[in-house]
Amino acid sequence: MTDFLAACIVAGTPLIFATLGELITEKSGSTNLGVEGMMLIGAVMGFVAALNTENAIAAILVAAVAGAGGALIFAVLTVTLRANQIVCGLTLTIFGTGFAQFVGESMLGTSAPSQITEFFAKISIPLLRDVPFIGPIFFRQDMFVYLSYILCALAAVYMYKTRMGMNLKALGESNAAADASGINVTLYKYVHILIGGALCGLGGAYLSLVRMPIWQENIVNGRGWIAVALVIFVAWNPIKGFFGGALFGGLSILGLKLQAMGFNISQYLVDMIPYVATILIVIFSTYKKKKDSQPPADLGNNYFREER
Repeated sequence: MTDFLAACIVAGTPLIFATLGELITEKSGSTNLGVEGMMLIGAVMGFVAALNTENAIAAILVAAVAGAGGALIFAVLTVTLRANQIVCGLTLTIFGTGFAQFVGESMLGTSAPSQITEFFAKISIPLLRDVPFIGPIFFRQDMFVYLSYILCALAAVYMYKTRMGMNLKALGESNAAADASGINVTLYKYVHILIGGALCGLGGAYLSLVRMPIWQENIVNGRGWIAVALVIFVAWNPIKGFFGGALFGGLSILGLKLQAMGFNISQYLVDMIPYVATILIVIFSTYKKKKDSQPPADLGNNYFREER
């Protein structure tokens, strides 16, 4: 059981990064459905950087910058030019898919350098790794997983315990009211959309550099869409986002676990599990009426100061 739960966290790590990125973006009042595209851009550019530099830190930074670059396209179109957010997000996903296929075509089947895989090998944290049950699950992981712990905690502190986090929440609830109170709406939106894109890029890089360090087409495989639904499931809460990502990571490997135990289950049914769960979550979320589970009131609305 501990091995399976530890594997759930590994499988859920790209979802955790992507969910956290989209959560921060939506808290600013912007709906970016380009998560899949940004993950693919981060995955392919991180892999290119790994092949050319053989430096893991450089690959991570390039992946984050590449994801932020995809988000910048979305920000310019929706914040500055006030284009439709849904259309721009979908377009970004299409662009990211094509971009990854174009750049990655010559790398198909290529493995990441051994220096990269060695850098991301699992690290056991002394003392904590020996805590019964919890230690083997949480503290015998790779560096990326530990980074997800830190980022989720930092996001929670930022959003709930800092003035800038309160400003971000106010912005999502009402752009006009935030502007009237002196908050720089455009700056806040740009910064948080770019941060969201960088996190999505890191989620993609985890897939191409750690989880499956061999370049292949469609390496993200729909995880970006699952992350969009997870934001709703976790009610825009970064701590819940971590456990939600781990839960869906577990669903993605549950079928393989059952097959390993001797159950005769169709591979097609196994592949369906996380997506069926996503649909059920979206349906379930429409019946949740608690105030703290509702989306930001101004989510998806472009802001034009002269229309106040």
